[in-house]
Amino acid sequence: MSGLLTRRALLGSGIAATAAIGAPSVPDSGIRLDAVDVHPPGYPTVEAVRWIGEELARETGGRIRIRQFPSGQLGAEDDTLGFARYHAIHFCRVAVAALNNPFPETRVLALPYAFRSTAHMRRVVDGPIGTDLLNIFEGRGLVGLAYYDAAPRSFYNIRGPIDTPADLAGLKIRSPLSDMVLETLAAMGANPTPLSFGGVFSALETHLIDGAENNLPSFESSRHFETARFWSETEHSHSPDALLMSKAAFDALAPADRDLLKDIARRSVQVMRQSWDARVADARRAVLEAGVAINRPDPAPFMAAVEPVVRRYTADPVLGRLHSRIQAEG
Repeated sequence: MSGLLTRRALLGSGIAATAAIGAPSVPDSGIRLDAVDVHPPGYPTVEAVRWIGEELARETGGRIRIRQFPSGQLGAEDDTLGFARYHAIHFCRVAVAALNNPFPETRVLALPYAFRSTAHMRRVVDGPIGTDLLNIFEGRGLVGLAYYDAAPRSFYNIRGPIDTPADLAGLKIRSPLSDMVLETLAAMGANPTPLSFGGVFSALETHLIDGAENNLPSFESSRHFETARFWSETEHSHSPDALLMSKAAFDALAPADRDLLKDIARRSVQVMRQSWDARVADARRAVLEAGVAINRPDPAPFMAAVEPVVRRYTADPVLGRLHSRIQAEG
């Protein structure tokens, strides 16, 4: 599909999709579910959803299939989140930061230095805390299916290595549309600049921004390293991604199909992680071969800089309790 669909067109297609899903009375009629992602084919999250589609088709004899729209074909993450809530699409994979404003409980997953490592993050989202934080979407137009890896996140820029927060002073650093992430970057000394992921490449080329923060696979697959030649491994966030489904589409499925979908989505996490770990190593090798300079600063000054942000958000009783549970898991 070329270009971006308008919201009205997407909502119209959602009505048609609803009718297709909600009218399985025609013998041998199939159910087609549409899934979107801003990442390109081959990216671990895209591959995990492709695997879900293959498993669904196999388990149902081809009755349920998934059609994918990768590479941001249907808009930025914030757009696709809204489209899923209004049943214009069926699945969306979004970074947790995109959920922070509409679903405040998810802020605990994006708090700076909330997790000590990837293993810590995986342990949390695989356990009761992760289950609780998948259930928050019920009643608000979405169903939480899984949390995928998307970290650790670090800084990259066009100016030079970032060794301390002082090196961020005055740098225009792209931020997702999350108030908490904006505050976090500002606390570190940067000039946070809200921008969709799809706009980062041209913004770096034209020096509209000086840099951004993300994970290595995204840095490499987006080709941002062609302009931003400095990668500084602050690893200030281990926030995951979320795979979400339109609740209207989910409710339209037969109970057995719902159970099957949830089970396959849960199993897809390990598929994604295996691909993710390999992709992280490949991305590091690729950017080093391309001449990107990588440095690993002491995290202590960055942790001290964001401590007021952590204290302010964890003063909220709900986030405070969740944050304490996460720390206990560490």
